[in-house]
Amino acid sequence: MTSAVAGRIVLVAGASSAAGLTTCVSLADAGAHVVAVGSNLERLQAVTAEARYVCDLTDLTAVQNLAAQVHNDLGPIDGLIHLVGGWRGGGGLLGQTDEDWDFLHAHVVTTLRNTTRAFNADLLASPAGRLAIVSSVSVDRPTPGGANYAAAKAAAETWVGAVAFGFAKAEQAAARIFVVKALDGLEGELASGVVGLWDAPAASVNNTRVVLTA
Repeated sequence: MTSAVAGRIVLVAGASSAAGLTTCVSLADAGAHVVAVGSNLERLQAVTAEARYVCDLTDLTAVQNLAAQVHNDLGPIDGLIHLVGGWRGGGGLLGQTDEDWDFLHAHVVTTLRNTTRAFNADLLASPAGRLAIVSSVSVDRPTPGGANYAAAKAAAETWVGAVAFGFAKAEQAAARIFVVKALDGLEGELASGVVGLWDAPAASVNNTRVVLTA
């Protein structure tokens, strides 16, 4: 059976991470045209993709230029899989440093805001636009030592909720949040979930939160 993602152009941000590598392989195996984006060209060479781009996703102008380049090289995208993040924490509430917050806000929230704004028109215009991020169970039960991280993830989830509200009006676009306790070891489940985003009607996918477990 041909996967519904076959022929779709799917951009994976954070493609050279462990989750990104696995997701790109699964998408490519399902017939998608994979666009890999990362911060290091050498690491991107190991990613299974049709096109690879280095971009500072914390810089909106750089992301807008990326969108223009992708449009020129392949056309508008049908999927945005945001796998950019990182973890900083520990030390209780007093250990939640400004430096850690700045890092998390930039990588978890700013990169998401920039990529969704730059590619929102593509996803709305696509006959099957899809957006996905990875969040954390800590949003539901934050701890003092992970307060910065949980707050950043909560902000990301709220942003995706706003994107999903706009998608609902388009009817054919959808956004999903995958939730994990720890992503290590769940890369395969995430990749399968990403490929499966196109196998269901947009209305059943949009504004959903799916917990991944081993």
